[in-house]
Amino acid sequence: MKITPYKIKKGFRYLKHYGLKAFWNRLQDKMEPEEVPYGPWFNRHSVKEEELTRQRKQSKKMAVQPLISIVVPCYQTPKKYLLEMMDSVRGQSYEKWQLCLMDAASFGETEQIVREYCSQHQEKRVQYFPLKENLGISGNTNAGFREAAGEWIGLLDHDDLLAPNALYEVAALINRDSDVEVIYSDEDQVEETKQGLEHKNPHFKPDFSPDLLCSNNYITHFLCVKRSLLNQVGGLRSEFDGAQDYDFILRCTEDAQKTGHIPKILYHWRIHSNSTADNPLSKTYAYEAGRRALEEHLKRTGRPGIVSQLPHFGFYRVKYQVKEEPLVSILIPNKDQWATLRRCIDSIQKSTYQNYEIIVIENNSVEPETFQYYQELLGKQKTEGSGNGREPDRAVAVNRSQAEGSGRLPGGQRVKIVVWDSGFNYSAINNFGASRAQGEYFILLNNDIEIITADWIEEMLGNCQRPEVGVVGARLYYPDETVQHAGIVVGIDGIAANMFPGLPRGREGYFHKAALQLNYSAVTAACMMVSREVFEQIHGMEEELAVAFNDVDFCLRVRKAGWLVVYNPFVEAYHYESKSRGKEDTKEKIERFGEEIEFIRTRWIDILKEGDPYYNPNFSLKKCNYVLKP
Repeated sequence: MKITPYKIKKGFRYLKHYGLKAFWNRLQDKMEPEEVPYGPWFNRHSVKEEELTRQRKQSKKMAVQPLISIVVPCYQTPKKYLLEMMDSVRGQSYEKWQLCLMDAASFGETEQIVREYCSQHQEKRVQYFPLKENLGISGNTNAGFREAAGEWIGLLDHDDLLAPNALYEVAALINRDSDVEVIYSDEDQVEETKQGLEHKNPHFKPDFSPDLLCSNNYITHFLCVKRSLLNQVGGLRSEFDGAQDYDFILRCTEDAQKTGHIPKILYHWRIHSNSTADNPLSKTYAYEAGRRALEEHLKRTGRPGIVSQLPHFGFYRVKYQVKEEPLVSILIPNKDQWATLRRCIDSIQKSTYQNYEIIVIENNSVEPETFQYYQELLGKQKTEGSGNGREPDRAVAVNRSQAEGSGRLPGGQRVKIVVWDSGFNYSAINNFGASRAQGEYFILLNNDIEIITADWIEEMLGNCQRPEVGVVGARLYYPDETVQHAGIVVGIDGIAANMFPGLPRGREGYFHKAALQLNYSAVTAACMMVSREVFEQIHGMEEELAVAFNDVDFCLRVRKAGWLVVYNPFVEAYHYESKSRGKEDTKEKIERFGEEIEFIRTRWIDILKEGDPYYNPNFSLKKCNYVLKP
């Protein structure tokens, strides 16, 4: 990254805003070298003239050839930017378009530039509309909506650029899927250099992710909306100027029959010192407007929650309110490792939410200390040093069959020990524990988890009570303060993998995704909440998957049944991974692992072939940190 006086000045502004620690973490994210440099990648993958020629021919054969009206509010647009913007629209391989230029400047040369341009190119599709007064970004854009004649409306800023295949890709998607009413694409940024335009900072987006949209306006550009939907929701609202597009997108996606995503770079966002793309501090009022837009969205959709701005500009946190105080059953499979289990349960007892029960599913423990700890949990025995980490007396042993029972924690919560006598099968053990639970909601929790968020149950419950949500997961760390789990992507390493492993705590990864609430196809069952209703409707965990990928399969079945899977980074815990189970190092274990891989491949071949909808197909399936494919 080239150091310039402007960037130094910007750095000091950021330091003042974020504070030293957060600023350092952000700087490290910014300075992280690109494993696959984007500039050369863009040059390799940008559409070539041969393909554009094919598209021009193909577009004339499309069953549906909608007129796409592109609305551009203009205000004292520099001539160079205006000409380049118009060139980018005229260069489209799909030719059925209208460009509506809404000029709010009471003086200037915009009209003359446009008139000369249209005359030079004999172009009637570019249409200039002078506005009698400057109505602001929302009012000026709404005026463009009224002038637009198309069945679809696209939004373009006056100094930005469209890729030459942008409108063709939109029309192609409309032909593939008649239900789609909102369309967005991937985008990047362009900056003037001595060598010409430099492409940088690509934003490769997931398919529609409602929770990510409530964390950040990730959709932004290139946005196209069906005219009938636009008429239904209304135009931009001036009370949200600065975040008018965010408010508009929220309203459109609420009512759209379907929101479509084109995983290609179709929009180039120009950056310069006054643009929000390069200098978020230039429009701080916009982020407060975004917060208000999000609050209204929650009210309209009947999801009570508290919206707060995160330190990074334009990013938000929604804390959903818990309805009433339902009983939550925490299911913990356990074999020996009494000290590990104690640490887990001690951390649970620090929870601010009090209406829970703990069900420990005992599975073939052999160490006397484990059974003594069970007795202590049930309140049947107290040994010297218990509660302070000292080892219990090995002389005291309890027969496994006598371990089962119930008692009360110091806070009054019920704790149960139930015995699973068969061999280790994580799915069967949790299904058994669920059958003995009384709660309306289940938390599946490994015994090697240490909770570090006091209100973790409220965080998970607020999400899980949303009718559209089926599963909620957490952000987990290794003991060395690096990320162990921040969501799961299907297809990485052949089947699935955790995201951001090894990312230092405090770092946030690609577009802050490790630190944002968003949707994934799966989350780990090491710390996962699901309602009893959902759990029972999909018949619990798949017992054919004794060890591996049972959580992936569970989440995919939840999604197939119509619910969302939510990753909530505000639930944090340490994961002292897989201490009880041991390593996959025997012939029997290796064979079983292979069988479970084949089971997943057979059941979920479609998503493995088509790709995870929450992971952009331009990303590598060999890395877990949003690295581009070569």
